[in-house]
Amino acid sequence: MKEQTSIPKHKFGRAASLTAAGARVGVNYLKFAGKKAITGKETKAEFHEATAAEAFGTFSKLKGGPLKLAQMLSMDRNLLPEPYVREFSKAQYSAPPLSYPLVVKTFQSELGSPPSDLFDSFTKKAVAGASIGQVHKAESNGHDYAIKVQYPGVADSIHSDLAIVKPLAMRLFKLDAASINPYLKEVEERLTEETNYLLELRRSQELAEQSKHLDRIRFPGFHPELSTRRILTMDWVHGEVLDQFFERNTDQALANQIGQSLWDFYHHQVHNLRVFHADPHPGNFKVHDNELWILDFGCVKELPDTFYRQYFSLMEPEIFNTPQKFQELLYKIGLLLPDDSPTAVRKLTDIFHESVDLLSRPFQQETFDFGDESYFRELADFGDRTRDDAELQALNSARGNADALYLNRTYFGLYNLAGALKAELKTTRPEPLKPSQHRLPA
Repeated sequence: MKEQTSIPKHKFGRAASLTAAGARVGVNYLKFAGKKAITGKETKAEFHEATAAEAFGTFSKLKGGPLKLAQMLSMDRNLLPEPYVREFSKAQYSAPPLSYPLVVKTFQSELGSPPSDLFDSFTKKAVAGASIGQVHKAESNGHDYAIKVQYPGVADSIHSDLAIVKPLAMRLFKLDAASINPYLKEVEERLTEETNYLLELRRSQELAEQSKHLDRIRFPGFHPELSTRRILTMDWVHGEVLDQFFERNTDQALANQIGQSLWDFYHHQVHNLRVFHADPHPGNFKVHDNELWILDFGCVKELPDTFYRQYFSLMEPEIFNTPQKFQELLYKIGLLLPDDSPTAVRKLTDIFHESVDLLSRPFQQETFDFGDESYFRELADFGDRTRDDAELQALNSARGNADALYLNRTYFGLYNLAGALKAELKTTRPEPLKPSQHRLPA
């Protein structure tokens, strides 16, 4: 892919790019509506295909908040039509890399020297890249390093970018301002954290230490002396990123083993630490010597104990199978609101009950077969039905807790990874009611 020699930094230039993308979405919509009026044929799929490509093209050039939002949304197949999932998933690997002179400039400003002065060799082309930064491979005295270099201007543009993306997202995904504001606020907080590589360094070391006992889970070493707020240096990990492993592997027992390691990793962090790696896309994991390596702790989410207890109590049999208790908890969590009409309460209770049933199904048995495609068809069907339900759209006000955004996203991502592995896993239901004794430093 062609390298970028610059990224629009000024908010007016970035705003112009996003506004132009929004205008092109409007043109696509008019074409879609006009064609339907003339031919009587439904062309929604064509609209989504064109719009998804248009949005991703703009987001990938701007990087930062817009591209990260695309990356996140691509992991939730219940939220987006399939064309957006396919196009936005390119954010994992296909964002145009920055040219080497810009990388050198970042090294000069952050570490006071170009890469050539610090390493015996340094790849001039990025070996991986996504929304916040790109990765280069380096070598010094026989030791291999992975060096993450942040894109210039990303940290300074997050707030203004998300403010501009908001109306575009509302138009695309049929959300009102009250619904999308908590989501964008949570995204902004996590993204701001992700741009501080020193914070990521501390979290990486802390979470690796608290998770090192897990079977067949490994973590790279980190190098504070070669790390700053904009550069993060760690050991290079050999092996295959997880989606390459999906494509090559024919050993189902090994796939089950890797899947179990993934499940146990998230189970431990969510239910014991209450602090978890919240970015489960394939590029953040490698398989080497039949072990799972965790590469990136840029996005980390801490769960307040009260929210955690309420969220996982929804799947407790005594509550889930007792309509009155289930509904009372929905009010406490904020999924039902005091001014909802009786009709709305019935509609939403049924939807949330079905949602909890689907998402908690792996927890309800000793083992779960993520190779069962019928389960993922149920999830997709649920997403299609709720997304196109006019009644639900009319009730699309702010509901729930923003803390659920990354937790839901993480479980969707975990399920998708386990599904790609076709893994059969031990998934005993967690016992969620003990307070956490673990917290990360701020």
